Amino acid sequence: MRVSDWKTTWIWLVDSSYALLDLMSTGGMVMWMLAVLSVLFWTLVLERFWYMQRQFPAWVSERTAAWKTICCNVCSRDWPRTVRAAWMAQAGEQLLIPLGVIKALVALFPLLGLLGTVTGMVAVFDVLAMSGTGNPRAMAAGVWQATLPTLAGMVLAIGGLFSLAHLERNARRALARLADQLRHD
Repeated sequence: MRVSDWKTTWIWLVDSSYALLDLMSTGGMVMWMLAVLSVLFWTLVLERFWYMQRQFPAWVSERTAAWKTICCNVCSRDWPRTVRAAWMAQAGEQLLIPLGVIKALVALFPLLGLLGTVTGMVAVFDVLAMSGTGNPRAMAAGVWQATLPTLAGMVLAIGGLFSLAHLERNARRALARLADQLRHD
């Protein structure tokens, strides 16, 4: 890249960061809470994707190899079923239980957006109490402060629902594949 391209990119990044900070401060404290929870949410989602792609297949391959030795060397029919049930329960715990925190965050996003609406409307009513209805700019700023966190909360919740559904679908498929690999005839 040329020096002028770097300067243009740098200026764009600085302008974008100022615009983002302005947007966050306009939305009030609720926007900052949404931002922190959004970072936490996407960190947890990425961790789950990483776990399902990297860690869980290694765990499954260990159990599958052990299953083949159990089925070949054991005469009892009850013991392999018990081991299979325990491994399936462990897999369910590893895949599905951590999704509870992600579900809670998805449910929290629109509620925080609603909290932002209430705090913004309180600001509008405060302006009305101080200056009456003669200051439409101040009222518009309060309405903007009220709608911005609501919008942010809804956008985060919609994105969260899609990623959560994808994670749950992948977890259930992984459990079904494990159940197929641990068959005992």
